[in-house]
Amino acid sequence: MALSKADLRGVLSGISGILVTPYDENGDVAPKKLSPIIDRALAAGVHFPVVNGNTGEFYALTTDEAITMARSVAEMLDGRVPMLAGVGRGIRDAVALAKASADAGAEALMIHQPPDPFVAPRGVVDYLKRIADASDGLPMMLYLRNDTIGTKAIADLCAVEGVAGVKWATPNPMKLAEAISACDPDIVWVGGLAEVWAPTFYAVGARGFTSGLINVWPERSMAIHAALEGGDYETARKLISEMRAFEDVRAEEMNGTNVTGVKSALQILGNDCGPTRPPSAWPLTPAQHDKLVVFMRENKLVK
Repeated sequence: MALSKADLRGVLSGISGILVTPYDENGDVAPKKLSPIIDRALAAGVHFPVVNGNTGEFYALTTDEAITMARSVAEMLDGRVPMLAGVGRGIRDAVALAKASADAGAEALMIHQPPDPFVAPRGVVDYLKRIADASDGLPMMLYLRNDTIGTKAIADLCAVEGVAGVKWATPNPMKLAEAISACDPDIVWVGGLAEVWAPTFYAVGARGFTSGLINVWPERSMAIHAALEGGDYETARKLISEMRAFEDVRAEEMNGTNVTGVKSALQILGNDCGPTRPPSAWPLTPAQHDKLVVFMRENKLVK
């Protein structure tokens, strides 16, 4: 579906739900395992499913696997809601993935910040332009995990034609506020550190947030979003505090259990999507697993 600018702003301001990448018993991608997870998320009202995000183990996938995931998720969504597709790596891989995602039916692209050790901000401008050309001009959301490039560089990136939003994923709300002020007011600034940081980012001008929780408990993500959109920070904080144990497990081992926590919770729910790939940690330690089970029982996700 082709989105109007207003419609795109609306979905970016909602929940960008980062889907896991399932594997089969041989370790190969098994996208069909996502079907019940997607259906549950959409029934709860999740606005913008995201394929090939970090919760989807983007950097553990080959480019061909990422293309398979983009095509398969688009088929499962079947036009019910728009799809955001992650794109990144070396420029040739990024271009190939952008074109394939556009052909599959993605309505927008999320551009992973290049992790190359020798990244020039002006080089990223060229990177974005080539991705935009390859996708025939699909709107782009920048995924900013490193704000040390500075506000001017961020403004230059946001000035590239086609940039519609920024997923802000650094715990620095004052720099976020500064960046918002320096850029086109039409840019949507999305909280990129999930539910826990969403109230802080909302307070300085962000709207919407990304979520891995939607794979497990989309209703709670939607309730938090509704509270924040209504300016009810007290309710949002209460709802977040009740799911904090889940995010705490994911943040352990230098964030190396981030996806492990989600996939472990899915196993407990009966939606086994396989393990994570190294260098992510797998499985959870007994203490981490016990903490996750307590969280799920306390919140009546399992008996």
